[in-house]
Amino acid sequence: MAADGPVRVMIVDDSAVVRQTLTHILQSDGDIRVISAVSDPIFAMKFMESEWPDVVILDIEMPRMDGLTFLRKIMSTRPLPVIICSSLTVKGAQTTLDALAAGAVDIVAKPTSGLKSYLEEASRDLVRAVKGAAKSSVKLTTRTPMPLEAATGGKPDRSAQASPLSVTTDRIIAIGSSTGGTVAVEALLRALPVTTPGIVIVQHMPVQFTSAFAQRLDSLCELNVQEAGEGQRVLPGHVYIARGGIHLQVERRGGFYYTHLKDGPPVCRHRPSVNVLFQSVATAAGSNAKGFILTGMGDDGARGLLQMRNAGAETFAQDEKSCVVFGMPNEAIKLGAVGKIVDLMSMPPLMT
Repeated sequence: MAADGPVRVMIVDDSAVVRQTLTHILQSDGDIRVISAVSDPIFAMKFMESEWPDVVILDIEMPRMDGLTFLRKIMSTRPLPVIICSSLTVKGAQTTLDALAAGAVDIVAKPTSGLKSYLEEASRDLVRAVKGAAKSSVKLTTRTPMPLEAATGGKPDRSAQASPLSVTTDRIIAIGSSTGGTVAVEALLRALPVTTPGIVIVQHMPVQFTSAFAQRLDSLCELNVQEAGEGQRVLPGHVYIARGGIHLQVERRGGFYYTHLKDGPPVCRHRPSVNVLFQSVATAAGSNAKGFILTGMGDDGARGLLQMRNAGAETFAQDEKSCVVFGMPNEAIKLGAVGKIVDLMSMPPLMT
């Protein structure tokens, strides 16, 4: 966590335009000071011998040493909050997810063209991300053990895992998360069996990263994980990740639940918004739902979780100790939306 005074930021990116633009945006906020902007991790490590930053903004693809290698070095020796500045490409999305798994706390997306105007338009989100990262809790990186079935036999044949009659089809689980949430969601899903009720998730991520995130999760756990489409039935043993840039809702038709993608303005500064998802689940499922609010910055999800609780759903918040950022759970707790506060890895038994 940042000490008193301005948040000290180091920028590591081989693009001079990126370094200049990020520096201009961050220096315009009186609570942030850019202490160094360097072109690769070798220069960064040299600078860090004399002054340690509160937050690092890190590119992935750079000469001499790539950002992922640098990140792993930091997180295995002296962890600090790292924000990844990544291009919006399929390859970039996959590598960025590897960086989040290695301990990075957030993503700032940069396009391949129109960089300066894009970053200037996104300046508010960038400043917010830096300030949130400075308050985050980062630890020496450890990997969550893979479930025994996945480690020994690969992904199971889901068609033989559970008879349709053995699973209650009218239960649903809703999860909302933001900063630090990609690792938290991965840890939860890897611990869940294929008989788990259908899960819908909003994880705050830039557009085009959610597809790669869903693919990554699908390769790591027993559940069938996919980016949510329009009108999909929410099935047991399946997980539906909200797409970047569009709200995800749940509707009930007869005895079943279906996904609905809704365009519209950001809610609580986010699209998709956790509030939008939770509010729809409160209406569609009531007491047949469970809501979980995980690590994240801001207050998105608090009001929606309260609606779920008022509708009879069981509601849970991740505890401060296991959060990277306690913002979203804390706001939900203060609003009276949370029935129980639990450690992250105490959640999987509550979901089955």
